Amino acid sequence: MAHELVVRGGTVVDGTGTAPFTADVAVDGGIITAVGRSLAGDRIIDADGALVAPGWVDVHTHFDGQVAWDDALDPSFSNGVTTVVMGNCGVGFAPCPPGEERTLIELMEGVEDIPGTALYEGVPWGAWSTFPEYLDFLAGRRYSMDVGAQVPHAALRFAVMGERGVRNEDATADDLAAMRRLVAEASAAGAMGLSTSRTVYHRGLDGRAVPGTFAPLEEVVALAQGMMDGGGGVFEAITASSAGSLRALGGERFAQDEELELLATVARTTGAAVTFTTVQNNDFPDAWREVLAFAAEQRRLGARLHPQVGSRPTSIFTGLDGYHPFMRRATYLGLAHLPLAARAAALRDPLTKARLLSEDDVPLPGKGPMDNMHRGLFTSIKRMFLVGDEVDYEPWPDTSVGALAAAHGITPAELLYDHLTDGDGTNLAVLWGSGYVEGNLDAVGEMLRDPDTITGLADAGAHVRLICDGTAPTTQLTHWVRDRSRGERLPVEFIVEKQTRRNARLYGMADRGVLAPGMRADLNVIDLDGLQVRRPQAHADLPAGGWRFLQPVSGYLATVVAGVQTRANDTDTGERPGRLLRRN
Repeated sequence: MAHELVVRGGTVVDGTGTAPFTADVAVDGGIITAVGRSLAGDRIIDADGALVAPGWVDVHTHFDGQVAWDDALDPSFSNGVTTVVMGNCGVGFAPCPPGEERTLIELMEGVEDIPGTALYEGVPWGAWSTFPEYLDFLAGRRYSMDVGAQVPHAALRFAVMGERGVRNEDATADDLAAMRRLVAEASAAGAMGLSTSRTVYHRGLDGRAVPGTFAPLEEVVALAQGMMDGGGGVFEAITASSAGSLRALGGERFAQDEELELLATVARTTGAAVTFTTVQNNDFPDAWREVLAFAAEQRRLGARLHPQVGSRPTSIFTGLDGYHPFMRRATYLGLAHLPLAARAAALRDPLTKARLLSEDDVPLPGKGPMDNMHRGLFTSIKRMFLVGDEVDYEPWPDTSVGALAAAHGITPAELLYDHLTDGDGTNLAVLWGSGYVEGNLDAVGEMLRDPDTITGLADAGAHVRLICDGTAPTTQLTHWVRDRSRGERLPVEFIVEKQTRRNARLYGMADRGVLAPGMRADLNVIDLDGLQVRRPQAHADLPAGGWRFLQPVSGYLATVVAGVQTRANDTDTGERPGRLLRRN
């Protein structure tokens, strides 16, 4: 008897961490029904010479607004992701009191750099007010992949406390009871978990820290208890000190030791699984080792702590079509209205260049985190790297802008200026925001290999004009499995398990992440030799004409979601089998 679909003759990396093997994978009714040899099928996907792996499970995305207007969900869609979890970092759009969307939009725009104009126009405000209503709205839509949502602390605090919550005043006993009840309702309705931000780096457009940033242990535990009251979930946090000391922003209120003990108390008190940002930062380059050691000890004591790590350094791109160090110079502002190629040509004029490079910045009145991005970029020019057709995620330090400028006898600013204004103006440079402190990715590799960590932090759907880490699920293969030349590579079976079964199990998705009979038929067929991630390109495809950077990716021969092929040879098939994913 023939199966509905057979993926034939591929090198199966099944998500369990076991060594690859050659086999066919059969699918019937959206479920994997057999893994073996010489399986007959009514429809065949030829996987000879390709990898066959479970679909990627990306647990750190910010599609909270995009899901309202977009059913494809790029960049995740182009990168083999078949399940996403959004509502991270404490920000999101439910609960939302009627007519109060402005506060939540400005928080999302400030924290995640998603254009407010797109959110105002693209999201059908008024379609929900409570979190269960938000889930019901999502349940009425269809996507290229499954979508799960977490309850954001900031929205919850605003719904209960109003302006007091936005000002980060202490919650009263009644406030705590109300928030706990709302979290329980959301969890019972299918929320995947609860998220919070505790770093002063995350601020709204008004410059104020995200609601909940300074919440004491009592509030954090109450929220986690509410989540468990409703049936469980994952507690996700961006911790204070994870991004460094942030002295320029007034400094973090809590030290790393305090944050770790708070998270451990949440895990021990409630039994919840806790995942939290863990990166190598410039201020405390070895602090991540203490985090991993603490998590390992707490797990031995029964606390479910899972440091969430990236698989590459945070990539902060700069170019004329995005944020760049010269964007607030008077001369540039006078040319900013020109189309990109014409603007680049005008900027190449020697007199224009000399005048612009000698000017001071024109200040902005705003207090949001993006308002002064040009300043941070300018002071970091010498640490940037020029981007070619493909992005080198582990470049040699002697290829930095600073090193190249010294070799050419010019300033780093001049070298970067010449690069960005060359040609049609689409050239880019990149600054590594974390994980590249020592000029290599050895620390990132150690964090990946740790048995307690999960991979995340790709931020797909966020920072759309600055960061393109939504392609991280792909570069885990291209860099760590295939291309790394500056240190140890990682086995393909290890990388696949880390991005599939590991993340799925954390979030209670027992039906996916492994290619085995009885499991959901979410899978990728990948040409590993031909897999490529190229430099970002600007696309004006957001509501209200908003634009974003997207990185072209090629090498996905097929992506299948619930037994339905959604991509073929890096092309959208138009199928939308993805649904809202409710926990339990």
